[in-house]
Amino acid sequence: MTTTMPAPHTAPEAAGDRRRVLLKLSGEAFGGGHVGVDPDVVKGIAHQIADAHRSDVEIAVVIGGGNFFRGAELQQRGMERSRADYMGMLGTVMNCLALQDFLEKEGVDTRVQTAITMGQVAEPYIPRRAMRHLEKGRVVIFGAGAGMPYFSTDTVSAQRALEIKCDQVLMSKHGVDGVYTADPRTDAGATKLDELTFSDALTGNLRVVDAAAFSLCMDNDLPMLVFGMDGADSITRAIKGERIGTLVTSG
Repeated sequence: MTTTMPAPHTAPEAAGDRRRVLLKLSGEAFGGGHVGVDPDVVKGIAHQIADAHRSDVEIAVVIGGGNFFRGAELQQRGMERSRADYMGMLGTVMNCLALQDFLEKEGVDTRVQTAITMGQVAEPYIPRRAMRHLEKGRVVIFGAGAGMPYFSTDTVSAQRALEIKCDQVLMSKHGVDGVYTADPRTDAGATKLDELTFSDALTGNLRVVDAAAFSLCMDNDLPMLVFGMDGADSITRAIKGERIGTLVTSG
């Protein structure tokens, strides 16, 4: 007896030819230097993402929660770390909803997925569903971090990028425009690097991105672009693949 296997699922026409990226956004930037959300800032970020989206790039987004809570900082003030981290995760969801609102005002269809179930405001994080949304031309925004304490949103960005099969992870940073040999805010002799390897970043203890995120990308050969999110079109340029910031690769 011959068994006929079902035909494999095929993505929409030309979907496989599109560039797919994971964009990490600084939550601190969402507040414009203050606690909470600055609508003007988020509107500008949404405009840049929408501009890049029109160039037929598949875009997923992870947002930090530094404009509301940082678990490590709250721990230093006496809070239990895991509870403080959960508060930070909820802050990221508020940022996700703000970005979704302004993206949809730009005419971009979006979905928010969260690692902590909250069905009235977002879908649960399901990688295959997220990939299908991207294939259909939607921007997917991931909230609530990894759903577990002790994981930074940098690390979550690398993990999500790998799981939904992105071509590159784009790490936008607030107040710095790439990877430097030292912290440029405290060392006047620090020089910017146009390219480096993950191994060099780890051995050099360059902390612009969490070491766990560097390691995940290195072990899975996922290129990372570290760039500054300040400027009128830096996010658009990074998503479109322009060479700005610092490119970090496995070498």
